[in-house]
Amino acid sequence: MRRLKFNLLLAMVVLLLAAGCKKAVPPASEVVAVQVSQLPSGPNDAAWENLPEFTAKLIPQDLIEPRLTQPSTPEVRVQAMTNGSEIAFRLRWSDPDDNDMAKAGQFVDACAVQVPSKLTPNPPAPQMGESGGSVQIAYWRADWQAWVNGRKDDIHSIYPNAQITHYPFEAKSLAPGSPEQKEMAKRYSPADASGNRREGPRQSPVESLMAEGPGTLSPNPSIAVRGSGERTQKNDGWSVMIVRPMPDGLAPKSRTTVAFAVWQGSAHEAGSRKMRSGWAPLAVK
Repeated sequence: MRRLKFNLLLAMVVLLLAAGCKKAVPPASEVVAVQVSQLPSGPNDAAWENLPEFTAKLIPQDLIEPRLTQPSTPEVRVQAMTNGSEIAFRLRWSDPDDNDMAKAGQFVDACAVQVPSKLTPNPPAPQMGESGGSVQIAYWRADWQAWVNGRKDDIHSIYPNAQITHYPFEAKSLAPGSPEQKEMAKRYSPADASGNRREGPRQSPVESLMAEGPGTLSPNPSIAVRGSGERTQKNDGWSVMIVRPMPDGLAPKSRTTVAFAVWQGSAHEAGSRKMRSGWAPLAVK
């Protein structure tokens, strides 16, 4: 019995020593993309441990309407890796509320990574660029992540107690899959009929965009982006990985700039109502 107690005590001491020896994530004065042979599989991959971490201070977007007047998320913690052709960013921020479903009066959590389209001595305005100075944006949303994870994008997912009596395009007189049935379905699916790119479930939770100033946001299919997001283990925030091609001019002997944005759904943030950062140096080491 004494030997058992001794062994248990010894095991506890070893665990405590191991925990005490774990390296803390070093703070960084710039976003440092560490060179690796393979990018991590997700935001909670063990490869992120002990990498330099940059804390980007956030401020409300108060330059254009609709402005954000009440601060919400104070900062976002950023790490980065590169395999030479792509760069992966991990963004982590505190948010006790999990907002991953958009509906009337309810908004979703989101984040974005922004870089200048071209490497120049003077980067464009960090607030989505400016005329003649475009920026590239990779944008992640929590509801898109939920769809990718398997949640259906239908009325019952949003309103579980909804009762549907009849859809005209499901009439018995219309053969399923017939041209007449498809035409009728389009009449009652205006987003689909108009070619709205945000209609229906998504294959990726990250979208590639570009802008030359506020109000000029548009798709950017020339830049492929991907990634994923997860709630933290304590469910007190988000951990999101965004992967994109290496920004123009970024290499071990040169650097560029990067900026970040966070939307807190519980604070009714959407569109231009967001918390944003200024430009931060982005280097490869």
